[in-house]
Amino acid sequence: MIKMNKKLFSLLVLSIAIFIVSCEQGNKKNDKNTEEEMTVTSHYDWSRNANIYEVNIRQYTPEGTFDAFRAHLPRLKEMGVDILWIMPIHPVGELNRKGTLGSYYAVRDYKAINPEFGNLQDFKELVDEAHSLGMKVIIDWVANHTSWDNVWVDEHEDYYEKKDGKYVSPFDWTDVISLDYNNPEMRAAMTDALKYWLTEANIDGYRCDVAGMVPVDFWENARVEMEKVKPVFMLAEDEDNFALMNKAFDMNYAWKLNHLMNDIAKGDKKAVDIWDYILWSGTSFPEDVYRMNFLTNHDENSWNGTIEERLGEGAEAFAVLAWTLRGMPLIYSGQEAGLNKRLEFFEKDTINWSDIKYQDFYTKLNTLKKVNKALLAGKEGGMMLQISPDQNKNVFAFSRERHGNQVVVITNLSAKPQEFTIEGDLANGEFNNYFTNENTNLKSGTKFDLKPWEYFVFVK
Repeated sequence: MIKMNKKLFSLLVLSIAIFIVSCEQGNKKNDKNTEEEMTVTSHYDWSRNANIYEVNIRQYTPEGTFDAFRAHLPRLKEMGVDILWIMPIHPVGELNRKGTLGSYYAVRDYKAINPEFGNLQDFKELVDEAHSLGMKVIIDWVANHTSWDNVWVDEHEDYYEKKDGKYVSPFDWTDVISLDYNNPEMRAAMTDALKYWLTEANIDGYRCDVAGMVPVDFWENARVEMEKVKPVFMLAEDEDNFALMNKAFDMNYAWKLNHLMNDIAKGDKKAVDIWDYILWSGTSFPEDVYRMNFLTNHDENSWNGTIEERLGEGAEAFAVLAWTLRGMPLIYSGQEAGLNKRLEFFEKDTINWSDIKYQDFYTKLNTLKKVNKALLAGKEGGMMLQISPDQNKNVFAFSRERHGNQVVVITNLSAKPQEFTIEGDLANGEFNNYFTNENTNLKSGTKFDLKPWEYFVFVK
């Protein structure tokens, strides 16, 4: 019998209980759903083994256009990308603009295209080509606020929050003003704009900026209306507003995991602390909620530092975790090229594609996610079971098993060599070492002398 600590035992009991309940609920069909059927415990089947790729059109190419980005689609297809999340495509406000080009998230017109990127036809052709390659396309949506010179400002002044007769900017975001969700006409206009891109450009859903700052009932009603048009995939930029995940969204951000990875890389936390995160996530959300696992994104890169700055030599080990822990992994533009600079947010700052040195690495991770059913997202994937608990606080080792597939991951999350021995029968039998393609026999007593930040992924 494997020794199991109290936290893991609690998580195991919880997971079994949730599994029993969720088995009573079916997966989404590939057709439209009624409002009663729209729950987070039913996702479209294609999303279970998917990954997501964030596209920064402005910085992706020297041209910074849809057409120029399209040239990368075959490469992204080869890398195994499933969902393209394209940062805001709308015109950027000019009044109170930050920097030369302004923030993508200061939207001037919800039903228009940023002319710097091209035109509507260019965008449609991008979506059509992505679809022809088997990829889904979602776009960034900013529902909480608009630019000061949004087309609504002159025509619908009552769409906006005011204090002492003046527009309100959230936080220190002085280039935008807050919308008033107490106004039903504004809600209707926002929902209409969301439906517009489904019909006009045939996109597949949205990543919703600061989703937790918008009322939950708006998102729930909007989801129902969008599903009447076509099936959609919805990503919330949020982690703490649990109600968003009941009916409105498929996936939210695993920020706590991202921060924990940064802390482990700095030496402030240890590998064993990831189990606290797993317990928190498992007890905070229904089992079938998707969490987006990421090393970086547009905010992290521009404001908090590059992967190299934050994770150093541990970057590959943490990437392995992002792809094998429960959830859906994200790749940000340039991550596969080892993006080693903080991209300017309000200026032109092109990504260097001269050496796409991690393309094969991420291709291999995407393939693993796609073919090994133990890694399916939500309740369809295998539970996280700890191997050799409490043996070495710097080594994170676990097994996931489901649908006749198994993945065993052993990672040294420290800058020093570590010793680790398998205890119990969670990793028992002949496995394939995924990154070397060598067959390996694992059993209780198998010892590992792990180099700093070394990782192993065994599959069968």
